[in-house]
Amino acid sequence: MRFIPLLLLLFLAACSSNKDKPTKTDEPTFTVIFLDKTRSVNVNKAFVARKYQQAINEIIEQNIHQKGDRLEVYFIHENTAKARALNLTVRSEMEDVSAASPTDREAAETEFTLLLNREKAQMRQRVLQELAEQNTGSSNQATDIWASLPVLAKANESGATVKAYYLSDMVESVKGSNRRDFQVKPPKDNAQSEDWAKTDAKSLKRYEIGSPDITMILPFEPNASVKQNNPTVTQYWQTLFNELGVASVDEQ
Repeated sequence: MRFIPLLLLLFLAACSSNKDKPTKTDEPTFTVIFLDKTRSVNVNKAFVARKYQQAINEIIEQNIHQKGDRLEVYFIHENTAKARALNLTVRSEMEDVSAASPTDREAAETEFTLLLNREKAQMRQRVLQELAEQNTGSSNQATDIWASLPVLAKANESGATVKAYYLSDMVESVKGSNRRDFQVKPPKDNAQSEDWAKTDAKSLKRYEIGSPDITMILPFEPNASVKQNNPTVTQYWQTLFNELGVASVDEQ
């Protein structure tokens, strides 16, 4: 019986130690939205506008949850890497309610939800404004999606969970002997898509993009022809992103 108090003390000490440890919070999410601002994507078309507006609503709803969550918007065109249109970070913070009464905890959660929803609504409005922005300049003649990779590499340096969304037809179109111009010469089949992607990945691996989740949201209706929605083009990007270490690549 003399050992029971000692065991009890050890148990209480362990409980106290666990209680004093800080609770691990979810790491923030770094969301990057790339909006295609080239002549090949017309966001004024009813189908495209509806699809992209819904996508933006869902992206914000899924990824914006806590203080530190970040949202950036870049335009895809001739100068993608320098085309940041928005840089927003959540400021609303849920206060520590670990020692609060149920009533106080509920009040704090309600206040946080109201503040967060207000920030999300502001984010949504600003992203939709950028979606509607027309690019009538000369930069709309080229589609430099490769230039999104240094953007992702910079996001990877933040240590946050990175999620990238391309609201684009994904038709890379840049002149030059070492570039791809899918408007002039798309891959002829999936085998060539994969071959080109693996070749290009060798030089593009200099951008350490980590393992983000990537979603390509294409502006094509379900009955679009192969000429419009060429599957070999998306196969190229699926392969390239996989070669660069992307965690998952989704197509919508």
